[in-house]
Amino acid sequence: MTDNKSTEDVKAERHKARQQRIKEGVDAKISRAQEEKGILLVLTGNGKGKSTSGFGTVARAVGHGKKTAVVQFIKGNWNCGERSLLEGAGVEFHVMATGFTWETQDREKDTAAALRAWEAAEKLLKDDSVDLVMLDELTYMISYHYLEVERVIEALKHRPPMQHVIVTGRACHRAIIELADTVSEVQSVKHAFEAGIKAQPGFDY
Repeated sequence: MTDNKSTEDVKAERHKARQQRIKEGVDAKISRAQEEKGILLVLTGNGKGKSTSGFGTVARAVGHGKKTAVVQFIKGNWNCGERSLLEGAGVEFHVMATGFTWETQDREKDTAAALRAWEAAEKLLKDDSVDLVMLDELTYMISYHYLEVERVIEALKHRPPMQHVIVTGRACHRAIIELADTVSEVQSVKHAFEAGIKAQPGFDY
């Protein structure tokens, strides 16, 4: 007991004081953050969920009436739940459509397909009517030297000022990370596949 206050009253006052300090800090950050510009978001790391997170942002943009487009590198022609849903909502898709590189084992074919997909991406990155572009699994195209990082950086730097871009994939090149406004690294703690559980439609793709 302190000044006739119960222990619970003291705890409640301390909690309120802590939350007030947090609120003041958040309010100050909101007050400082007044610039509006297109954001370059990188979702990288070895964990599951990078593309899923990116598609969540695409869905959010669609919900706000924004024009969005997706370029999928690596992916093949198999049924993709996100694509089935979002194409129906007017999202433009360009798919590299060769499948995984460890399946094709054809560097020349994969390089040509990557270049075709990137040319579609470059057109989107010049189109100021497109509010958000997702470049799904782009990082692999640079890691495998199918695309020159300088060409990618050039397009990202000179896109329309208010256009948002999402780049997903493991081992993102440091030049893209340095250019990015927001970078999230997804780490793997456990993965069902490593325990022998197969990828399943509606959950994994």
